[in-house]
Parts: sequence; C-alpha cells; structure tokens
Amino acid sequence: MSDLIRHVHGRRVLVYPADGPPLATGPAILDVIGDAWYHQAEWVVLPAQRLDADFFRLRTGIAGEFLQKLVNYRIGLAVVGDISAHLAASTALRDLVRECNRGDQAWFLPTMADFDRRLGAITAAGDMPA
Repeated sequence: MSDLIRHVHGRRVLVYPADGPPLATGPAILDVIGDAWYHQAEWVVLPAQRLDADFFRLRTGIAGEFLQKLVNYRIGLAVVGDISAHLAASTALRDLVRECNRGDQAWFLPTMADFDRRLGAITAAGDMPA
C-alpha cells in the first residue's frame, strides 16, 4: 500500500491514497486499524471514493462498525471528499455526518485542507482527538 504518514499539527496522520481497493468489510476495518497501529497514527484519513457505497448505506451497519472500532482503539477518522450524492439519498446519513462533525473523533470533510484546519483548531484548543 502506498499510504502516507503526515505530521499535522504535531499529530501522526495516516493518509490512504485515493486509488486502491474499496474498504467496506470487517477485515478491511481491521486492516485500517492495523495500519494505524503499525504507523503509530493518531488519525486515519480515508478518501471518500475508497469507501464502498455500502458504507454510506447505514442499514448495512458497515459505517457504524467502522466508526465504533476506531473509537474503541482511540484512532480518529476523517473521511475526505465529496459525499453529497450519498447525503442527498439519506436523512440518517446526514444526521450521522452532522453528529460526527460536531465531535473530535470522526469527521466527514470535503478537502484535506479542511482536515488540517479542524485538526489545528482542536490541537490549539487542547482537545484530545481519538
């Protein structure tokens, strides 16, 4: 995998590349957690296009499982990219995204620059993500 470790506001961030197989199943979640632990990353950034469409269909349980496991391991998650089509199709997803974006452990953001700003803001405030 050609993932990349970045240091953003003093935090180790594992950034997955936009190209690669879709991430959707239980084993994929464990692979992400394993990669984060291996790289000692506090945050994982996943391009939205890497997530299987079932991730955004909350009734499948994939998003819930993914988010819960990352929270359990105290790893922050940022899904970066355009998910507007998924949001338009699901009120429940809109609610989930809104709640995640209010917190400091999981965010759905349009760009990496937005991630950098958000992480900088919580770091400056002294909040502990993940």
